[in-house]
Amino acid sequence: MKPSVILYKTLPDDLLSRVEEHFSVTRVPDLRPETVAQHAQAFARAEGLLGSSEKVGPALLEKMPALRVSSTISVGYDNFDVDALSARHIALMHTPTVLTETVADTLMALMLTTARRVVEVAEWVKQGKWTKSIGPERFGTDVHHKTLGIVGMGRIGLALAQRAHFGFDMPILYNARSHHPQAEERFNARYCPLDTLLREADFVCIVLPLTAQTHHLINAEKLALMKPSAILINGGRGPVVDEAALIDALNNKVIHAAGLDVFEREPLAPDSPLLSMPNVVALPHIGSATHETRYNMAACAVDNLINAMQGNVAQNCVNPQALK
Repeated sequence: MKPSVILYKTLPDDLLSRVEEHFSVTRVPDLRPETVAQHAQAFARAEGLLGSSEKVGPALLEKMPALRVSSTISVGYDNFDVDALSARHIALMHTPTVLTETVADTLMALMLTTARRVVEVAEWVKQGKWTKSIGPERFGTDVHHKTLGIVGMGRIGLALAQRAHFGFDMPILYNARSHHPQAEERFNARYCPLDTLLREADFVCIVLPLTAQTHHLINAEKLALMKPSAILINGGRGPVVDEAALIDALNNKVIHAAGLDVFEREPLAPDSPLLSMPNVVALPHIGSATHETRYNMAACAVDNLINAMQGNVAQNCVNPQALK
C-alpha cells in the first residue's frame, strides 16, 4: 500500500502524476481547521505533507499523528514551527537552491526601478502628462558605481553581488553571521559591522530569513544611521524591517526611498501608507514568481518528499538533527 500524503497546493499535471506514482494523495485547498476536520481521516493517516503558504504548527500536528515528512514549495519556512516538527521527528524539507538566480534578478530590478523612479514616471506617462522634456523634479539617481550593502550573504546575496559587481561596477559591503571568503575573493566584497554598512552604503539590500534574531533588525535606530540619499531594498522577509519605522523614515526623509517585495503582513493592506508614497516601489512578493522557477520549485519539493519518505534527507532538510 502506498503511503498517504496530503497535497495542499496545485501542481502541474506531470508533477501531480509523479506524486501519485509514489503516494496515495488527498488534495485539499488549504490547512484551515475546517478543512482538516472535513478530511479528518486522511489527515490522521497521512505520512507526508506537500504544499506552501499555510501555517504548520502544533494544532495541525496533533491531527496528523502519522506524519513523517513535510515538504514546502518554498525556500523560507517561517510558516512552520520547526521545534514542534523536530520534537515529533518530522523532517521539514525546503527548496533553497532553485530560486537563487530569479530572486537576485528581482532584487536588481527593485534597485533599478526604485532608483530611476520607473514605476512613478511610467504611470505619469500613461496619464498623458508627458508634454515636454522632464525636469529635475522627476530625475532619478544612478545605480552604477554606487556602494551596495548586502545584509545576509547566502546564495541569493552572492548572486546579487555578482550582478552588482560585474554588471554595475558597484563596491560591495556585506554583513553576515561570518566572513564569506568567496564573496571577498570574487567580488572584492568587504565584511563590516551592520552599523558601518548602514552608514556607508548607497543601497542597503536585505536578504535575510526571519528568525527571533532578525525580527525588526532594521528599526528606527538602524534606519537613522543610513544616508539621507540611501535606498532600502527588502527581498528577504517583511518583518526583518520595522514597517512603521520605515514609513516614518520615508515620510521624514531620513532615507530617500524603498523597494519592497515583502511586508510585515501579506497581502499588503489597501490602506497602507506605503501605497501612496511616490518614493516606494511595492511588489506582491514576486521574488520567485516566474513560470520556470515556480515549476522548478514544485519539482524540487516533490523530489524532496519522495527522497525523505525513503529516508534520504542528505539535501534540503531544515532539521536533520531531529531525525536521529
